[in-house]
Amino acid sequence: MSLSHIDDSNRAAMVDVSGKPVTERRATAEALVHVNEAVAAQFDGSELVSKKGPVFQTAILAGVMGAKRTSELIPLCHPLPLDQVGIDITFAAGTATIRCTAKTTGRTGVEMEALTGASIAALTLHDMCKALDPAIRISELRLLEKTGGKSDYEEKAETLNS
Repeated sequence: MSLSHIDDSNRAAMVDVSGKPVTERRATAEALVHVNEAVAAQFDGSELVSKKGPVFQTAILAGVMGAKRTSELIPLCHPLPLDQVGIDITFAAGTATIRCTAKTTGRTGVEMEALTGASIAALTLHDMCKALDPAIRISELRLLEKTGGKSDYEEKAETLNS
């Protein structure tokens, strides 16, 4: 198996997807954001509130915007017509769990869009809370699942522990 974005001359290249069938594709990615007690104390049961406004709602909007701009940020990604991007944020024990699901109907997958959406949402959460916790940690950005392409993927429990 070889890297998909390297051509025969060992140069970076966009993958030619013109011969692939159009299918419904879906991917879900996750990122964790760990905060201190001062930030956790701002959680009102459904939202983190900061001087800059509602943290989760702002992070959700930023994540959707980031997913939509993935091909502008990552050089060899195809621009995709996204059918849907959804971001869900849950908060427990000082950790925000951000899940981003992206969907399209096309010739290439939406994994990078889901990963970018989760990343940008996590970075936005960091930006909005850094005054209370400059040591916020973003960890475990990962693809949880993808469907609709040549090979589906679902993270298994053993993958988490390796």
